[in-house]
Amino acid sequence: MTEPTTGRRNASRTTRQKILGPWSIETSKRFWEGFAPSALGTQGAVGEIRAAFLSDHDWTRVEAVITQDFDMATIIVAGPGDLDAASAQVRRFLSLDIDAREWPEVGVRDPVMADAQLQLPGFRPCGFYSPYEAAVWSVLSQRIQMRQAAVIKANLAEQYGENGVFPSPTVLRGLSLTLPGRKLEYLHSVADAALDGRLSGEHLRGLDAAHALEEVQKIRGLGPFAAELIVVRGANSPDVLPQNEARLLTIMAKLYGPDESPERIAEAWRPFRSWAAVHLRALGAGRRIGRRADDERDGDDHRRLGQQESRADRLRS
Repeated sequence: MTEPTTGRRNASRTTRQKILGPWSIETSKRFWEGFAPSALGTQGAVGEIRAAFLSDHDWTRVEAVITQDFDMATIIVAGPGDLDAASAQVRRFLSLDIDAREWPEVGVRDPVMADAQLQLPGFRPCGFYSPYEAAVWSVLSQRIQMRQAAVIKANLAEQYGENGVFPSPTVLRGLSLTLPGRKLEYLHSVADAALDGRLSGEHLRGLDAAHALEEVQKIRGLGPFAAELIVVRGANSPDVLPQNEARLLTIMAKLYGPDESPERIAEAWRPFRSWAAVHLRALGAGRRIGRRADDERDGDDHRRLGQQESRADRLRS
């Protein structure tokens, strides 16, 4: 049920969403507060998430407040643009658009996942507001420290975005920045793809996962590792097994044994292979929700694979 209201400069809309399967707003909030690539800003009341983000439908600024009452989520969005699309984007970036009633069955089939579900009760993947912002992060974080990339991203939002949200693709496309290597060229390619609609969450989620990964890799500067990040974490596709994330593969080998193939392990995770992978990464190496230590270690993956993707891009040139 939606309840549109007007009367101020921006319109607002309230949507009540039935939550199918387990979800905890507090678990998701604690995770997101420690997610270095796109950490939540200052939060208010317990049981509430406040966010300001860029709509990937019409590139307008949106403010959102999300609360939970048992199996119902209330989503309030405000802004000058398409608020139906903004509400859908909130549901997508919080994974509330997924019917997760079968998610507990993954823990029944896999004791390792049962333990992960116990440690992260009601957790659903969240973090990036859109595939566009995930793609920007993929470019910025290649071959540099994660904290450096986070500073650059925050500065871009502060200097060129509207009241703290990340700048639109049109703004990004027009920037002349001094950045290492070919980052500016790749950012412009990401902006072009976003303006063409190739990086909208709705578009990528409408494709099967293999096709979505292929489409993203056609964008200059984005290789297999970046494509997985964008599809799994940016579009929040629920059933993709990352093949190029070294840290995840290391964790899987430690928990399941070095002789078990990731593909065989992940068969028990269907149709939530992305969710299972994100759970393992969130808990990997003792990371606690709300801390960024494991995100810092992601930098090794980004730098190593950024070098591979740069070489691959040169071959395509």
